[in-house]
Amino acid sequence: MRPAPGAGTGVVPDVALDCGWGRLVFGQTFADERTLGAVLRAEERGQRDICAYHPEPHVLVASAPHELFIDPSHTYRRWLAGDDLPGGAEHVVVVKATPADLETVNRIYLQAGMVTAPVEVLEANLGSGPFLHVVAKDPRDGRVVGTATGVDHLAAFGDPEAGSSVWAVAVEPQSQGAGVGQALTASLAAEMERRGRRFVDVTVLHDNAAARRLYERLGFVRVPMFCVKRKNPINERFFVPPPGPGFDRLNPYARIIADEARRRGIIVEVLDAEGGFLRLTYGGRSVVTRESLSELTSGVAVSWCDDKRVTRRVLAGAGLEVPRGVASATPEADAAFLAEVGEVVVKPARGEQGRGITVGVRHAGELPAAVDLARRHGPDVLLEELCPGEDVRVVVIDGAVVAAAVRRPATIVGDGSATVAELVAAESRRRAAATGGESSIPLDEATAATVRAAGHGMDDVLATGTSLAVRRTANLHTGGTIHDVTQRLHPSLGEAAVKAAEVLRLPVTGIDLLVPDLERPSYVVVEANERPGLANHEPQPTAQRFVDLLFPGTQALPRPWQPGTSAN
Repeated sequence: MRPAPGAGTGVVPDVALDCGWGRLVFGQTFADERTLGAVLRAEERGQRDICAYHPEPHVLVASAPHELFIDPSHTYRRWLAGDDLPGGAEHVVVVKATPADLETVNRIYLQAGMVTAPVEVLEANLGSGPFLHVVAKDPRDGRVVGTATGVDHLAAFGDPEAGSSVWAVAVEPQSQGAGVGQALTASLAAEMERRGRRFVDVTVLHDNAAARRLYERLGFVRVPMFCVKRKNPINERFFVPPPGPGFDRLNPYARIIADEARRRGIIVEVLDAEGGFLRLTYGGRSVVTRESLSELTSGVAVSWCDDKRVTRRVLAGAGLEVPRGVASATPEADAAFLAEVGEVVVKPARGEQGRGITVGVRHAGELPAAVDLARRHGPDVLLEELCPGEDVRVVVIDGAVVAAAVRRPATIVGDGSATVAELVAAESRRRAAATGGESSIPLDEATAATVRAAGHGMDDVLATGTSLAVRRTANLHTGGTIHDVTQRLHPSLGEAAVKAAEVLRLPVTGIDLLVPDLERPSYVVVEANERPGLANHEPQPTAQRFVDLLFPGTQALPRPWQPGTSAN
């Protein structure tokens, strides 16, 4: 066990220097790993903190592998023993940075693919003891062409080793001539030697062969010092393997899951891009998914959802409200049920994405055609009472409501010149472009019938600003739109959706409700989907909660971090 920093050691405890682009956290100054964990977790969005000089970086990472990783960089050290470093480029001069240089410094950071820093932080550091910020300038016009920051460890925390380090070396890509980085490093090393420091360290990415050769020529040698960083989007390329074959062919519903998994360092293997099948692997655990359907959903649960008649019976038996409904039998029996309820929805007992559904049948003479349409998609047909209200999809994951959205049928708006058919085709193209081809409005008899029911024909020209719903169902695949209402959902509606998921034993589901008023408890459950499209509910965290379910140890904040205990 290393001695605790603080009283009696001369070492300032718990040091984290704000460099603007992130904090430089000196791991050897932290005696309490919980304190260090809290500091690392407090990393600001859009910044890149670096924890350096921790004596046991592998142990630190093992305490929170879902949050931390060891940066793939090498550390090089030059002992400052009185021999001069080569000065580098003769076509530049290295001077201390001034406030007037800082905007250009940020521009160079940006050009070099680095994180920029607030100018006010950089300016505050110019006069701070631990920092030495230098720039390389072209003597001909005074233009800044490079920048680097030195940190004096003795001034920063009373380092008993009297060391120093160089960070954020960046050179303008268009700079004429070589040796700018060498000149910056040599200048900082010379100043640290003048201050009596014993060594200067630099870190270099393992695959930056040119920089490694440069420092080796300057007399730097490799030392076993490793940096620890957080798994944030900026660092993603260092802890997530590149996408494999088929990744770019995934539909939006599989892609949102793959992206979230990769962000957490979970290995994603595309098994079948067209079908949306993935294998997700983290540590010793692998799970196969098809979009939001995973191996955690049982075959029995899928079969309950597959047949809407079974779904109705299971939910009604659990005390949940469902519309009155019967299986289509004879024309006489179907007509009798229609007379009893007044208006019905005719749908295949098995099916999805709104195929074969006729909404709003009011007259017995319309029933045979509606039943025939449904039978084209399956032999068994269900008649349900048409209940008033908005079509609401509630996404339940792991027993909790994650998102809720109102789904509305495809609608066109007249412009005074285009026909209904032309407007439908144009809106269909827009919906397809917005959804990666997942949504379009069919120019079929169901669309024509909906238009006729509203008193129009497909060749009519709608007046400017006139809205016309062209489908009776709100399915996204037939051009419907979705509108987030998560914050408005009445608690009783959420409770009903959660209960439905529990009864059907679905760890992930989209429960479809008809709701007269979102802010009141009245509802009927019309369907349960075992593979809801999570991409339809952004910005609600559907993909995040799905990956939490599959790999709970990768949650961003599973519980207060306690090094030395399991991360799961």
